Amino acid sequence: MTDSLPTTSAGAPTQGAAPTRPAGTAPGTPGAAVVVDHVSHTYGRGDTAHHAIHDLNFEVMPKECVSIVGPSGAGKTTLLRTLAGLLQPSEGAVWVNGKKNTGVPDGMAMVFQDYSRSLLPWLSVERNVAFPIAGSSLSKPERKALVDESLEAVGLKGFEKRYPWQLSGGMQQRVAIARALAYRPKLMLMDEPFASVDAQTREGLEDLVLSIRDRYDMTILFVTHDIDESVYLANRVLVLSRPPATLVEDIRVELAEPRDQITTREDPAFIHLRGHVARLIHSGGEPV
Repeated sequence: MTDSLPTTSAGAPTQGAAPTRPAGTAPGTPGAAVVVDHVSHTYGRGDTAHHAIHDLNFEVMPKECVSIVGPSGAGKTTLLRTLAGLLQPSEGAVWVNGKKNTGVPDGMAMVFQDYSRSLLPWLSVERNVAFPIAGSSLSKPERKALVDESLEAVGLKGFEKRYPWQLSGGMQQRVAIARALAYRPKLMLMDEPFASVDAQTREGLEDLVLSIRDRYDMTILFVTHDIDESVYLANRVLVLSRPPATLVEDIRVELAEPRDQITTREDPAFIHLRGHVARLIHSGGEPV
């Protein structure tokens, strides 16, 4: 995307040209939490190259919860890792809170699917949660207050001295979420974080995400394979095509708040939306 005015062959600006964007500022809507600007990513080169995502363009506004879904292998995790600054796009750019990503952005936390490997088994729950802020300029009482509040927010008050291996899978994932919360991020990225837990535990963790969103006014991007989950959690659902993944549809979710595992899922609007998302995914991006 260019920052200069289009010109005629004589070099003069064309009539009705769009105003210039100051160098170093994000494209799109002012104040957007995330801007994905013509992002593509390719692994490898030549005949063996894999084109994972292609020319993705979308914005996420502050305090939105946006789900990302698509067929298996559609590049959802590649997109999330690009947003996190763990991968640099082959083309295009990602902007987070007005700054172009050149690495892991400030004010961002990520929760992974494999909670058992992301936690440190030799540290207690409270020390796992304190880990990302251990080297901060906060005082010891301030760090403890953040840890205590984060554990309370995920329902683990009283489990501070336990170790991850003493907890169920759902509780371990709550510890991973609390650790992200302790950092007080503006942006939370979640990569299929509930894929490895049972259905009942999953519902509790989904409601936990909604409570965190409301409590901390956080922007959340959530990758999932679960169609119902994508609709239940989100203000918007982004549906990706088969690779190289393009954006098939950006679907706004307007369901009654607060959401409830029973009444929301019985809502005809929810049933319609989850059916529409399912058709898009099953078509792989082809017209439905």
